[in-house]
Amino acid sequence: MIELTASEVAQATGGRLAADPQVRVTGPVVADSRLVETGSLFVALPGQHVDGADFAPGAVEAGAVLVLAQRELGTADAPVPAVVVDDVQNALGDLARFVLARLRDAHPAVHVFGITGSVGKTTTKDLLGLLVQGPDPEDTIAPRGSFNSEVGLPLTVLRGTEKTRSFVMEMGADKPGDITYLASIAGPQVAIILAVGTAHIANFGSQEAIANTKAEIIGGVRDGGSVVFNADDERVMGLVPRATARGLRTVTFGRVPSADVRAEDVTVDATGRASFVLRVRAQVAAAGEVSDDVRVPVRLRLVGEHHVSNALAAATAAILAGQPPAVIAQRLADAEPGSPHRMAVTERPDGITVVDDAYNANPESMRAALRSLAVMAGRERRSVAVLGEMLELGDGSRAAHDAIGRLVVRLNVKLLVVVGDGAYHIHEGAMQEGSWGEESVFVPDLDAARAVLDERLRPGDVVLVKASNGSGLWRLGDELAAGTIGAHGESEQAGEAGAAR
Repeated sequence: MIELTASEVAQATGGRLAADPQVRVTGPVVADSRLVETGSLFVALPGQHVDGADFAPGAVEAGAVLVLAQRELGTADAPVPAVVVDDVQNALGDLARFVLARLRDAHPAVHVFGITGSVGKTTTKDLLGLLVQGPDPEDTIAPRGSFNSEVGLPLTVLRGTEKTRSFVMEMGADKPGDITYLASIAGPQVAIILAVGTAHIANFGSQEAIANTKAEIIGGVRDGGSVVFNADDERVMGLVPRATARGLRTVTFGRVPSADVRAEDVTVDATGRASFVLRVRAQVAAAGEVSDDVRVPVRLRLVGEHHVSNALAAATAAILAGQPPAVIAQRLADAEPGSPHRMAVTERPDGITVVDDAYNANPESMRAALRSLAVMAGRERRSVAVLGEMLELGDGSRAAHDAIGRLVVRLNVKLLVVVGDGAYHIHEGAMQEGSWGEESVFVPDLDAARAVLDERLRPGDVVLVKASNGSGLWRLGDELAAGTIGAHGESEQAGEAGAAR
């Protein structure tokens, strides 16, 4: 973070100062006491199970010079230097808003990208961060993982320094109003709306409500800014009038012919990696300085045809920031997965390929991952899907899980392992669609899944692990990638012989 005095922190948050006003925060702002460094500001967030204030004395011992808290801390003999506020989470947002405004005042070139949508936010954020990265690593802040909440986004902003010129941020939502709040902190120059799906639909009630929530980002875009829309998603395109009503520039991406930034001639190879021609309309490319559409070939290293859409979204935003299409194509070709548990492919020494996409799941992302599994396995290898629950689907949960099970059968996945009671209807759907014998197995928990996989995996298998993060299947993804579950170097013949016994 840029250096601030304790007095400035109190000013930004409206808090009461219980510290030397001239104490200077020179280190990172953290909400986890284990991440404290010398000069840090520790944010003592209250929680359902633990109270961050209980860790404040230890944070100060570890080097924190100031604590943001909801009550005075320490004792008369050992006071904890603090700014005391009514609500720590809101104060964190106020501090981020204050710091970003100061950075923008000092450096008008500071550019903020905001990304929202039901699927693809983190991958698009990772790609866009690479596309706009300058020569100095501190030029661009695009954090690893999903820092897209009321806590994560402010912490992302507060990572900025005097060298930062680009912030690439996700904006997630559990309920209406969440993105309005996040956009009020970030105030993006460029907003990207990726998709309107069914993630968290239990909290919203309908896809229309989800669309309205995603549209909240439009209200936070700075005057004169731009909004990037997915032309392949009708619900997203239905939001365009809201941007034009504000006088914002609108640019579209997709595979339909009408898209301003388009993927043509899309192909997918046997490893599940897509290639396409990136076509950019003349009026979008190079700020309108060319008379003809620009076409450049792209080959992605990311696994899954669905990443074409993410790549297009990131490319469109980067073009609006002035990056030439040729540079974008080269950087897309070099891009590897930037965050864990997102179509991360591991080729094990025993011949098993692990595709770990277990960070999160909804019906749209589950279908995309299963199609990628089918492509990667082809006709020569055995496909294995280890699937867990898709959370927060509300009344449609049973039907959504059933549909995934039926898709597994239609894609001819050879072995389905369904983990956890909440995912049972995936197994039920597969059985109803015509799965037979031991092609589909239901197990109640991770331990039972480990036992099945340890017994039945063999060299040559392609294994997908996919579920919502709360199901915990990411642990299986880690263990499979590490080689602690499965064939353990057995020959294919030995594996088959063992299965025959």
